[in-house]
Amino acid sequence: MGTDSFGHDVFDTTRSEIGELLYRLKYGRDRSTLGPIVDAITEFLLSWNPGIEAIVPVPPSNTTRQIQPVIEVARAVCERMGIPMCDQCVKKIKSTVELKDVFEFEKRTVALKDAFAVDRSLTAGKRLLLFDDLYRSGATVTAISSNLTSDGRAAAVFLLTLTRTRSRS
Repeated sequence: MGTDSFGHDVFDTTRSEIGELLYRLKYGRDRSTLGPIVDAITEFLLSWNPGIEAIVPVPPSNTTRQIQPVIEVARAVCERMGIPMCDQCVKKIKSTVELKDVFEFEKRTVALKDAFAVDRSLTAGKRLLLFDDLYRSGATVTAISSNLTSDGRAAAVFLLTLTRTRSRS
């Protein structure tokens, strides 16, 4: 729709229902959205039933955020479903540029090279659900999935993200 007075792009954004709930949680710190988000995920996982043994949240890129939506949602889903959360399975070990403004997959991939380490003692032979809140290009989850299967020797890695972000195209 153009740019605002600060030079930022302005979009005519219509969020999905889950996207709106996530937005309110992430940027409005509205914890009342956790219940409906967890309900939707639980219903989906029960119908899909991939036989996961643990949920692995993607490490947050912004560690200063007061509420970490990925961790909060993953923890609540794990509690509800009785599935362990493995927040120690993957660690971010390299500082990266903020990827929200990097739109090209190749540039995102380069920025993420060697950014994550996996604890094989927690992942070897397991069926894992990699969980993230937003999906843009898939570079982050591709890098982590690759680490989980190669370095971590996971038996299987499934992916669940809550919503897809807008693209520039």
